[in-house]
Amino acid sequence: MEKFALLLVDDVPENIYSLRMMIEDSFDVNIFTALSAQEGIEILMKENIDLILTDVQMPEIDGFEFIEYLKNIDRTKNIPVIFITGIYDKDEYQTRGYNLGAVEYITKPIHDILLNSKLKVYIDIFEKQKIDEAKIVSKDKILIHQSRMATMGEMIGVISHQLKQPLNILSLYCCDVKSNFKLNELDENFINEFSKNTGEQIKFLSDTIDNFRDFFNPDKQKRDFSIKDAIERSLRLLGNQFVVNQIKLNLELSDLNVYGIETELDQVILNIINNAIDAFKEREIKNKEINITVLSKGTYTILIIEDNAGGVKLESLEKLFDPYYTTKPYGTGTGLYMVKLVIKNSFSGDLKVNNSEKGLRYIIALPQKR
Repeated sequence: MEKFALLLVDDVPENIYSLRMMIEDSFDVNIFTALSAQEGIEILMKENIDLILTDVQMPEIDGFEFIEYLKNIDRTKNIPVIFITGIYDKDEYQTRGYNLGAVEYITKPIHDILLNSKLKVYIDIFEKQKIDEAKIVSKDKILIHQSRMATMGEMIGVISHQLKQPLNILSLYCCDVKSNFKLNELDENFINEFSKNTGEQIKFLSDTIDNFRDFFNPDKQKRDFSIKDAIERSLRLLGNQFVVNQIKLNLELSDLNVYGIETELDQVILNIINNAIDAFKEREIKNKEINITVLSKGTYTILIIEDNAGGVKLESLEKLFDPYYTTKPYGTGTGLYMVKLVIKNSFSGDLKVNNSEKGLRYIIALPQKR
């Protein structure tokens, strides 16, 4: 686990040495030292510091000015501060220190037991926070894995649908050859037609396999790509699902670029559309429609996916992206959580969902550039 990091700031080297020895006797922490506020600022810009212990009386920039400066910088404004002083121990100085955001005020000579008890509080908080963060990261990894496995299962089903149709057609062509051979009707026109038709089906099979291979490619890098091409590829991956389920697809696709991991967007689109298809089936919707719109707003490309399956209840709407929450009888609740993670982590984008007049509407904002 990452160690707790302390920054000691004092213009007297002997003070830093004694304070460091006192801390190292009781705690296993990383200690950084600075002999001036300027040195302290340089360290804070490079290192992740969890607690600052600073003397108040220092030349050029005193401890109060040092902390006042840090509170105006996003990187450092929330780091807790303990003032250590042998001179500025009056109430008015302590009040000034606390107003600047100091969490403690220790006067010299420093009592080692007092110092240890105060440090222990912050180190315990730090360690608990790191454990909690590790649990969240571990949970997210499990959810991502589960979602990818579920997506893979869905995609295998799509692959089987995609491959069966051309294979069935090829089988019929082979039967035609056999029948025509028996009837002695094989001629040049038949062979040319057979060659053309089988060639088209074989190319379709090859293109389908290439599309799915790209979808499962683990070597994914962020780059600029056309969202129109990505959507069209995702729709090809779904193959005849729209025909089989009698879904009308309405597309308004502006040819805009986005920056992120292209195949991750495939997963997002497939997940959302598969959810819509499930809702259509569950609710026995008659005139099924899915609208996909792409437009530009500022530096973002906006992707809107909307169905007419009736939407969800308000209490469900607020929980749709929570891990393990699902509205399906046999769902895992990882699909839309995965969608949220992908939009955030793979694109640094934003995602909103609401009920429209017809059904559920997803609004996805994706950056157009790095």
